[in-house]
Amino acid sequence: MSGPDSPGFEPGIVFPASAVAIAGRALLIEGPPGSGKSSLALALIDRGAVLIGDDAVTLTAAGNRLLASQPPRIAGLIEVRGVGLVSLPTAPPTPAALLLSLGGGAPERLPETPLACRMVCGIAVPVLAFDPGALAPALRAEWALRHHGLVVEPASLCAANTPDDNA
Repeated sequence: MSGPDSPGFEPGIVFPASAVAIAGRALLIEGPPGSGKSSLALALIDRGAVLIGDDAVTLTAAGNRLLASQPPRIAGLIEVRGVGLVSLPTAPPTPAALLLSLGGGAPERLPETPLACRMVCGIAVPVLAFDPGALAPALRAEWALRHHGLVVEPASLCAANTPDDNA
């Protein structure tokens, strides 16, 4: 994993979004307060995603990837509306693959592809306008990641000659 002494490492920023890890890729969820970021993250976690951060995520450029990791001071906490703050396990730093943007106008029924990208820490991340609505928001978010998210090769996250602990 990249660190401060690694080539291509750039100091991170705290980005105002929620994030979950799904199959080795980070799904970032941005939007104004009350737009459903935490609720969508919680629904995805219920389907097997792992929390990275709620309402804040640390984003760091590492080579040509943008890594999403726990935010300072609120790591492992997610707001469950009407219940309070809940502590959950968190994912390790995970390559960002897609940014869902909630709370804008009505998103396109069939968005143009390729999606527009936003530069974050010098890395282009695809952005999809998304309305969580009442119709299967977690399932639709998973499909958005599958269809529009950046491809991440899991093996490239490991050192070339790292022994397998199970061998």
